[in-house]
Amino acid sequence: MDMLYFDHAASTLPYEQVVRTVGELMTLHYANAAALHKSGAEAMRLVERARSAVAGAFGAKPDEVVFTSGGTESNNFAIKGTVFSSRKPKKHIITTAIEHASVYECVKQLERQGVEVTILPVDGQGRVSPDSVANALREDTVLVSVMHVNNETGAIQPIEEIGRLLADRPQVRFHVDGVQAIGKVPVRWKEWGIDLYTGSAHKFRGPKGVGFLLVREGLALAPLLAGGGQEDGRRSGTHNVPGIVATAQALRLTMESMDERRARMYGLRRKLIGLLKDIPELCLNVPEEEERSAPQIVNVSYPGMRPEVLVHMLEEHGILISTQSACSSKSLKPSRVLTAMGLDEQRASGSIRISFGDEHTERDIDLLADRLRAVVAKLKPLERSFS
Repeated sequence: MDMLYFDHAASTLPYEQVVRTVGELMTLHYANAAALHKSGAEAMRLVERARSAVAGAFGAKPDEVVFTSGGTESNNFAIKGTVFSSRKPKKHIITTAIEHASVYECVKQLERQGVEVTILPVDGQGRVSPDSVANALREDTVLVSVMHVNNETGAIQPIEEIGRLLADRPQVRFHVDGVQAIGKVPVRWKEWGIDLYTGSAHKFRGPKGVGFLLVREGLALAPLLAGGGQEDGRRSGTHNVPGIVATAQALRLTMESMDERRARMYGLRRKLIGLLKDIPELCLNVPEEEERSAPQIVNVSYPGMRPEVLVHMLEEHGILISTQSACSSKSLKPSRVLTAMGLDEQRASGSIRISFGDEHTERDIDLLADRLRAVVAKLKPLERSFS
């Protein structure tokens, strides 16, 4: 049976060109980019060319791009690097209840070390209010961290409005986790007053294990890693030359086709939501308004049914989906994101995430809905035993 992969929010299929690039560079440019000999210099030139390409995609300067191992490191670097570099005797962070674990657990870790943290609530659509951010600001606030697109529901946060209200607070850094946004929704990080913006290559058809942090010029961040001083002293560690070059390539290919991809994915999203409404056992957990939601993620719940049961039965029917985020998929706890949205325990515990990719067609959506309908019909008599 051919499998239909609907878990692109967890990871994407790399472009064929990206796979070839990684293989070729691992063979042809295996020298350490920090080495002084000719091969090392050639590898470094490739890194710097990739840095310029990534910068150009976001209207940044090359030295505003720091390459990392992925979204988790970039988020930790943005948050901890800001806190550790601040000279304020007391430090306060503002974030939201629906952040990815790499932000949420990072600020919780800092809280245990004495940093004061305010975790803001969200509304029933999973969006934070800019007014709540404004009301939470204090004299000792050093950072506001709000994700761009939620990884479970696709809800778009009011980043531009938050950036506007922070414009007259230059001592407060504004970090945005853009991992689920890049290539799906517009990103104007400087125009919106963002200081730090996170990206991860494998979310836009690049290689795993590579990411970047956009750092506004002039910002000081304490490095997380001590070592050889790579990335202008901001991120020590041997450069992943094949991964970095392939990241720039994947980003270029993604951004070139973003408008077309967005329009097509919104069409698939509309079709799927309409079909899901015909399955009365399922509850939709995403904003229906397209201006409030990214195009690639749809989240639904089957209250009273454990989501892993749905996942495994759909896999038997040739459909691959996930529960919560991939980082939290093995947890049996209710979704922290859906709980923060005010959903009850059964609904927050029974959610599945469907996320599209470039390869999907309307026929795939029809197949997904048909097989989901068949699985729900089989499970309905067993609801109580799984609840």
